[in-house]
Amino acid sequence: MPTQTTNAAGPLATTAWPALSGRGLVKRYGTQYALAGVDIDISPGEAVAIVGPSGSGKTSLLHVLAGILPADDGEVYLAGRRIDSLSEARRSELRRTEFGFVFQSGRLVAELSAEENAALPLLLHGRSRSAALAEARQWLGRLGLAGKESRRPGELSGGEAQRVAIARALGHRPSVIFADEPTGALDTRTGRDTTDALLGAAAETGAAVVIVTHDRDLAESVPRRVAIRDGRVDTGVTAA
Repeated sequence: MPTQTTNAAGPLATTAWPALSGRGLVKRYGTQYALAGVDIDISPGEAVAIVGPSGSGKTSLLHVLAGILPADDGEVYLAGRRIDSLSEARRSELRRTEFGFVFQSGRLVAELSAEENAALPLLLHGRSRSAALAEARQWLGRLGLAGKESRRPGELSGGEAQRVAIARALGHRPSVIFADEPTGALDTRTGRDTTDALLGAAAETGAAVVIVTHDRDLAESVPRRVAIRDGRVDTGVTAA
């Protein structure tokens, strides 16, 4: 982790913190270890694909880093702040303010339009409805959905629905975006286009991106890959 020092003038100087760090992360389900001592650092603006066979612990790692699940041991830091020891209420607040999420199914609200779905996090932040919708429309336009803002999820293709989910994840400009199998329900070409849209949009805001995937093509399109096997980082597959 970065160190802190004081300069001659007195102010505290801090070297750059990783956007997100895990130290010695352990997660058990009964006697089974999903994570068995994982260390990981993710830099600001970095995109990382977490890969590994089914049951390797990659989704558990995402959930622990995002504060969805508590670790049984170890520590999680967000820009140098320890967050795993926070109360559930505070972790929930962090998930609303600092993190964005894209899931395999999109998890859009069927009764709402594309722009209303994309605006939800902004509304939860207290943004006025008009301002939230205006921001959502801008993101939908950047993601190639101009003219489809009023359509409901059932009127969109799978790729379009995932782009709405990306707009929803990015609207409040989070520090880190977590994507759990974001292309799992899409064909290869649509999946690649969706991945490119996610990485490109995240780059605009400087958000780090953590993608869990079993899709080799998706993983190879991400600048850095971290392989998880039997709950541990496979150090032989940590670079692109």
